[in-house]
Amino acid sequence: MARGLGRIIGCMLIAAALGGCSAVKLGYDNLDQIAYWWLDAYLDFNDEQSRNLREDLARLHDWHRREELPKAIALLKSMEEAAAGDVTPAQACAFIPRLSERLSAVAEQAMPAAVTLALSLGEPQLVHLKRKYARHNEDFAKDWIRISPRERIDKRLRQFVDRAESFYGQVEASQREALRAAIASSLFDPERTLVERRRRQGEVLAALRRVRDGGVSLADAQPLLRGLVDQQLESPDLGYRTYQRALWEESCRNLATLHNTATAAQREAAVRRLGTYQRQLRELTRGR
Repeated sequence: MARGLGRIIGCMLIAAALGGCSAVKLGYDNLDQIAYWWLDAYLDFNDEQSRNLREDLARLHDWHRREELPKAIALLKSMEEAAAGDVTPAQACAFIPRLSERLSAVAEQAMPAAVTLALSLGEPQLVHLKRKYARHNEDFAKDWIRISPRERIDKRLRQFVDRAESFYGQVEASQREALRAAIASSLFDPERTLVERRRRQGEVLAALRRVRDGGVSLADAQPLLRGLVDQQLESPDLGYRTYQRALWEESCRNLATLHNTATAAQREAAVRRLGTYQRQLRELTRGR
């Protein structure tokens, strides 16, 4: 649960920061319901689990609104200030640790409820989770591995441009070509990514089975799951961590290049969008 809700909140914050969502308020107000349905698709809860989880998610949502939204607003304010001028890749990447801190805070707050949920899972639910992982892995392979290098470049370019245009407005032809050139030389390796995904999924399943089968005490279950969440946020594999950080740095370079070649109108749109998101989040701090 900690990882799932943390991912949803993180994606919403990134969307707000990078222009990927035009309905932040609507999505946030229903975040506990969104999180429930997302988690239920993976674990297929019974009635008692559903009732308890909905209550836990509602409490977590209230905590996040009260404690974390002001920090999200501060992060967006920093981005707005940076967007007014040129940025270096290092400045762009400086926001990543701040976002990771916020995700870790959500995971820590959710941990007691996550332990309770893990203790209640049955073997059919873990089988359901394993099958869900397998379907997602197959979709990933279909989308990113079993296509040509040209198709992969085109797909990544569309994704980057779609996000950029919701933030800056229309991307010009010269900017698009610069992005294509950067993506063509990218370190992105979908096969390596899939290997890491499967490793993480295996760790999740093994940990949940240990907790469910009584292989750890209640007192030890929480640090076990906390360590698992930490490993989901940052791989214990040094080689993959190095690769992942190189990808982040690459993305930061691309973002800095796009921003620094933005027209005055594009920068104004970016600053205006960030201001709008801050106003929306301030409204959200006042509750439903």
